[in-house]
Amino acid sequence: MARRPLPRILSTGSAQIARSRELARTAADSATDVLHPLITVTRGLRRLAAAGRRKWAETAKDRRGPLLFLVASVILVVALLPYGPLLAVITLMTAAAWHGRDRKPAAPEGPDESQTQRLQSLYEALVPYFSAAEDPSPLFAHGGEWEKVFPTYEFDASGRVTHLVIRYPAYFKDGEADSRARVEQLLHAKSGRGREYHFAWDEEGNELTVTVLPPLPTDIAAQRFVTAPGETVLGFTDPTQVQRTLPLTHGEQQRDVPPVVWRTGIRSTEPHLLVMGQPGSGTSTLLRSVVLQALQYGDVLIVEGGSTGEYACLTGRDGVLAVECGLTGALASLEWAATETERRLIAMNRARQAGHPPPEDTKRPLWIVLDRPSAFSHLAAADGRKDPQSLLQVPLRHGRAANVTVVVADQFDSAETLTDAVRQHTRARVVLGPATDEQLTTVLGTPPHTTPVPQVPPGRGYARLGAGPVHRLQVPSTPDPYDDATSEADRQAVLALLPARTTPADAEPTEAQPEAAEPAAMEKADPVPMEAVVAETS
Repeated sequence: MARRPLPRILSTGSAQIARSRELARTAADSATDVLHPLITVTRGLRRLAAAGRRKWAETAKDRRGPLLFLVASVILVVALLPYGPLLAVITLMTAAAWHGRDRKPAAPEGPDESQTQRLQSLYEALVPYFSAAEDPSPLFAHGGEWEKVFPTYEFDASGRVTHLVIRYPAYFKDGEADSRARVEQLLHAKSGRGREYHFAWDEEGNELTVTVLPPLPTDIAAQRFVTAPGETVLGFTDPTQVQRTLPLTHGEQQRDVPPVVWRTGIRSTEPHLLVMGQPGSGTSTLLRSVVLQALQYGDVLIVEGGSTGEYACLTGRDGVLAVECGLTGALASLEWAATETERRLIAMNRARQAGHPPPEDTKRPLWIVLDRPSAFSHLAAADGRKDPQSLLQVPLRHGRAANVTVVVADQFDSAETLTDAVRQHTRARVVLGPATDEQLTTVLGTPPHTTPVPQVPPGRGYARLGAGPVHRLQVPSTPDPYDDATSEADRQAVLALLPARTTPADAEPTEAQPEAAEPAAMEKADPVPMEAVVAETS
């Protein structure tokens, strides 16, 4: 069937339509300019009429008769005077024009004296960085004009800079990180400390855009996020950094917030996560949030090195294989995890060779969550036992193919105890809490384009997925529901997300023996010997 050509007005009339719109817009602006006096007089007449009605309503009823007589007398006298009606109309139009004028105060053009002084000080401070002795006509020179290099600027109510565009000479080394860092540090100090600044370098146009970032919301509680299987919300960021928003509920209100989504699974390029931070920065909060999301579609094994009971609320829950706080239990759990990863690889490989889909027992994701494994490393070294981190090599190396995800969280003071396998295979990185530029660069691989502030709320930091950009991050509030310092609203929000409790059949208490205090969830997840797996699959 032959294709019918588009109508001429659709195929060749786009330029004419655009030109017609421009002409219509110009005609409307011209008509507005021509009719502006008439619009002003009409507005004034309307205001005078409203004032007259208001005066008549405020007049007492016993005085309205004399008032009408006085008005009629004035009108009669004006009508009998020579040129009286003409003078009355001129007076009325003049009064209407006066009352109909635009009473809005005119916006001041340009900065005021204090703002001009601030811009001039910024200009003088940038002279040593953006000037050269060989430049015949420098943009930056002592005593020069700041108007040439600051085409756009905005200030807040306190008079501090909130948005600034800086033009710099082409010979400035904007491709070197050290040169950029010096300028950014200077602008941060001169524009006002205690705020986060975003620096956008336009190397082609030789322009630097400085923007003050608003604080990220800290009132987002734990809840079910609208995500697909394999997607985990690490936190929320600025709307300019991501092209996706999630609908969230905050009490009775709903709003859309841009998230930082981490994708896991077989096709993920960042299958494992590393979280670093200071004590009290919110690393355990992030891990709890990740675990609650992972339990929707998979099983979770938790190893806590801090022994603070941060994950006691997850013990015995459906999908939680174990919550280990001791060295012996951690070693046994991680040995089982390594063996389970190998078993999944063998089963999936044999299914592919036979032309069958993967077995059902390999499709459900397995999450291995370790909080402060460096504490176990010290204990293992003191007892002469194996480091639990050495058992993560198989899940880290082959976890993506086996649908196994590893999440590790630790503190900066124990960063040197992390093994090479953890450092190499955790391509998704998160840094929470206050951190130096060196620490951010070491963990994230590149410094962020914002200036970190010394004091941040818990759960505030930066995230980078693989080789992507660095995002500001605010973790949703997911506190320990068993902590006395947790508010009732946050406690109920977390408890609503916990799966139902399950009691294994072999863990039921008997009359002769009281119930054990330790959870028996790991008894159904005992390590499977590799010889038995090979014999069974063969």
